[in-house]
Amino acid sequence: MRRQSALLILLTASACAPKPDATAPTAMALDCAEPFDAQAARIKAQPHLVAAPHESAEPYLFYSTQDGHASYLITEKGAPGHPAILMQRAAGGDVKTTGCPYGDRRGYDQLLAYLDGLKTWTRR
Repeated sequence: MRRQSALLILLTASACAPKPDATAPTAMALDCAEPFDAQAARIKAQPHLVAAPHESAEPYLFYSTQDGHASYLITEKGAPGHPAILMQRAAGGDVKTTGCPYGDRRGYDQLLAYLDGLKTWTRR
């Protein structure tokens, strides 16, 4: 879960960045009506995403847009709430978390609460 902290810090810092060029690609919005595997494949196929190195001990895949304005978390087998996809988007000085709970709702709610809790995290 430490990687989510790093992603949130990047998103928060980029929320204050200048407006992107009008031709900059936008991150794909989540569509929870789409099946998990199809949506995960569509997210990964976006040309402007950067994959974070995968930690074998963590059942998550992380992707962020090159401009740092959006990040995705895609669960793998063994993750709380799997299957699930979450997205964090930085806009207007705030980070908004949305997601699609395809699996265990209780595990998904725990993961969502954890990610939302990172928004208030500060280094001391």
